[in-house]
Amino acid sequence: MTMIPKSPDRSALEQEQFLKILSREEALARFEAALFPRALPSDTRKLGAALGAVLAEDITAPIDVPPFDRSNVDGFAVRSADLAAAGEGAAIRLALNGETIHCGIAPRLQVAAGTATPIATGGPLPRGADAVVMVEHTQPAGPDAIEVRRAVSPGQFVSYAGSDIARGEALLRAGTVIGSREIGMLAACGIAEVNVTRKPRVAVISTGDELVQPGGALPPAAIYDTNGAIVAAAIDENGGEAVFLGAIADDEAKLEAAMRSALADADMLVLSGGTSKGAGDLSHRIIGRLGAPGIIAHGVALKPGKPLCLAVCDGKPVVILPGFPTSAMFTFHDMIVPVLRKLAGLPPRSDAKVSATVPVRIASELGRTEFVMVSLVEGKKGLIAYPSGKGSGAITSFAQADGFLRIDALADQMPAGTEAEVTLFTPHVRVPDLVIVGSHCTGLDLVTARLAHAGLTVRSIAVGSLGGLAAARRGECDVAPIHLFDDKTETYNLPYLAEGLELVSGWRRMQGIVYRKGDRRFEGIGAKEAVAAALADPACIMVNRNQGAGTRILIDRLLGGARPEGYWNQPRSHNAVAAAVAQHRADWGMTIAPVALTVGLGFIPLAEEHYDFALVTARKDRPAVRAFLDALGSDEVRAALKRAGFRPA
Repeated sequence: MTMIPKSPDRSALEQEQFLKILSREEALARFEAALFPRALPSDTRKLGAALGAVLAEDITAPIDVPPFDRSNVDGFAVRSADLAAAGEGAAIRLALNGETIHCGIAPRLQVAAGTATPIATGGPLPRGADAVVMVEHTQPAGPDAIEVRRAVSPGQFVSYAGSDIARGEALLRAGTVIGSREIGMLAACGIAEVNVTRKPRVAVISTGDELVQPGGALPPAAIYDTNGAIVAAAIDENGGEAVFLGAIADDEAKLEAAMRSALADADMLVLSGGTSKGAGDLSHRIIGRLGAPGIIAHGVALKPGKPLCLAVCDGKPVVILPGFPTSAMFTFHDMIVPVLRKLAGLPPRSDAKVSATVPVRIASELGRTEFVMVSLVEGKKGLIAYPSGKGSGAITSFAQADGFLRIDALADQMPAGTEAEVTLFTPHVRVPDLVIVGSHCTGLDLVTARLAHAGLTVRSIAVGSLGGLAAARRGECDVAPIHLFDDKTETYNLPYLAEGLELVSGWRRMQGIVYRKGDRRFEGIGAKEAVAAALADPACIMVNRNQGAGTRILIDRLLGGARPEGYWNQPRSHNAVAAAVAQHRADWGMTIAPVALTVGLGFIPLAEEHYDFALVTARKDRPAVRAFLDALGSDEVRAALKRAGFRPA
């Protein structure tokens, strides 16, 4: 059994830590102190079944490898002293001994002075020989002799016994993950079975009345359970054996029964949700009844991840992750993976880090260490780190980010232009072939799909039209999708271009007022009349768009100086506007016709806007940019855009 060394500071493990906010470092230290040292259970496995397992103990070599001196080439085993005077003008004649040494054949005859023995690659060196001469460096001299015209040095083309692995040396260390190379080393030493650390069985439970398993029908106000699948996969990735037990509703008796059953069968329990202070958050209240010492930390000064709850119940770790996916996954990787890897006998994870410039200001909360997911792109002077900006409830934040940066608890922001250290999620930076920063449109996916099918990687970062132009001016992207109307010239996009940028026509999309079908305030009238009707009704709630979006500029022109109810609700996409109206959280907003059609909402056309691309001139000859422009102008993509409700320029 492997013993995990004791963590420092085993004190202060009292139950009173409930909802007392601890620093990340203190919470992790207390959690580890309550769990380690401990003996890790192990199993013996045959070599053929050991792939991917973790060695539970050091292994020393029981034999020398190779176990004898052997030839590295096909040739003749010789005495180097016999050939000391050999040269192009002075051939040395050697008599051949009456045997040929193949692999697996033990030599019978000694190589005496003036003789040589034919030997194959891998054959054991015979007594008396101290070198091998390659067959290419010899000439036949009758049926029983050879001539050699070059000298050899002692040990030439010979691998000595133990030159690869010496008997008694450390072959592999505990904690090594057994791969094909390790299996080769073990086999070379004749080791048929190894002692490996048993994978910890980790029970996974999602909690919440709102959860539906993927594949089921989604009723109103319900969401699919993403955390269960994500957490289970992350456990398997880090040495555990996940056992997903499904989602449990917010019923205290049912949840307690499920938690007790899980702890009886598993080595560890991980739940998601139910760790805040709401009336429906039951998990942390149950823990106190499941075993000592109970809760170790409940509340960690992290963003995301503040509600994290860490407990130990009769020696078994219990973790309650926050319910939001990004928050759950970040806290799992940052706080739980170190403990899980110890339980699995694995060494600490080694994270690669790079330096990158943050192009925009990132606000932070004093008193909490904040970890911000970022996407990396290549700028003029190195890597640029764009914050994801999607929040702790976003599934894609973790999946699409390249890594994260840290904002210290004593800082209330990270200023634009800061050179920051980014911890990568993968061993290497994945710089995309094409970088698109600006306004997003579903039509853009139809263009970039062709590039993806051709093997090119595309990164699209939605920051709005003005944000895209700023990125293009700084040289942080290849193209910036924009749809900005200029009041003075009454034209789209071209007046906004700066030096070094050129306009590439994209497509036209109809913008208009979206509302629920049957709403008499909007049925059968034009866009301007619809806005007037909405402003005249104090109970009519709008949904706006984010600042910097082209749609926002159009809305503000319609409203004049009016700021109706809902004006400050500012989602970042057309889809979010349509969802707010469809779900009765708002009565009207502005979006594009294809989105309204997809959701089944009423639509009042207002104006056809130009969705174009600001192209960075200095980058136009890059292969990925040329591929993008070719796709944009292709008949195939233009036809796809028309089918989706857009009008190609």
